[in-house]
Amino acid sequence: MVFDALKGGVEMELPKCQKCNNGTLIPLSDYGQDGASVTFKAWACTNPDCGFSLRVDKGEVTYGKRIEPKH
Repeated sequence: MVFDALKGGVEMELPKCQKCNNGTLIPLSDYGQDGASVTFKAWACTNPDCGFSLRVDKGEVTYGKRIEPKH
């Protein structure tokens, strides 16, 4: 799967999920405490049965926690 990163025309190939070997890891962005954009803050598997994620918070990397939508 090829992803057009940041609308700047830069293409990158997205990695296959190493946990399930079925999904693709997609990058997720967010905003920091000061409102600045944080690009690729987390990566999540596209396979809903897998739910693998990798996330960076204040320099600490966590993985394996299922990312749930906020309501």
